[in-house]
Formats: sequence, C-alpha cells, structure tokens
Amino acid sequence: ARSFADIGDIVRGKDLYMRNKKKGRLEENSKTIFGNIYKELTGDAQTHYQDNGGNFYQLREDWWTANRETVWKALTCSEQLSNSKYFRPTCGGDEKTGTLTPSQCRCSDKPKPGKRSGDGDVNIVPAYLDYVPQYL
Repeated sequence: ARSFADIGDIVRGKDLYMRNKKKGRLEENSKTIFGNIYKELTGDAQTHYQDNGGNFYQLREDWWTANRETVWKALTCSEQLSNSKYFRPTCGGDEKTGTLTPSQCRCSDKPKPGKRSGDGDVNIVPAYLDYVPQYL
C-alpha cells in the first residue's frame, strides 16, 4: 500500500522503493514525463530546471508543490470512490458526532468548537485517507 506522502516522494524521486522490481520502470517513466515537461519550458525556466543527469529533481519538487492539491482532489473526489465504504465520518467534534466529508473531498471550513475562525479542517487529510491509492 502507498500513502499520499509516498506518492509525493515518488513524484519527487525521493521514494525508498528500492526493493520493488518495478522501481526501474517507474523511475524511467518519471524521467520521461518530467523530461517532456522540461522540453515545454522556455527561457529562464528551462535554464533554472536544466538537469544534465535527466532526473529533474528540482522540477519534480516544484511540480509536486504546485500540483499536490490537484492530485489529492483527483484521488479523493473521483466518481469511482463516490460510493466507497472507505469514506466514513471524520469531520466534527469527535467519533460520535463526526460527519462525512462532503463529496468525499473536504471537511467544512467552519471551525470546531474551541477553534478560531480560519482554523477549520478544510485542508486536513483525514487519517483514514492516508492510504487511498490502495482502494483505486
């Protein structure tokens, strides 16, 4: 099983995926994908991300930073997971008063009792979603 954090590590080329025989293929595919992204860059951006080794680690890091929320939404808001029993009450005060995340995406941005405005759970990845990819 892979966690969301593991997906980020794979994208950034920092995954400890050494024991898996598919690692080489995964890494080569990643190099190809980020090589193609690099080819689309122009001027200063291409100079900034130039990587003679072909790993594009800085480009990967910046791409993940810019796109991690979109990747998360794609994983958690997909139609394939809309009726999944994997999604269960998580938002709310405690286990007994929890509510489902609307459309399996996010908790309300309204603060919990005892929290200030802006301290809502909107961007919190519910713990039970840590291993979403194994359910896809």
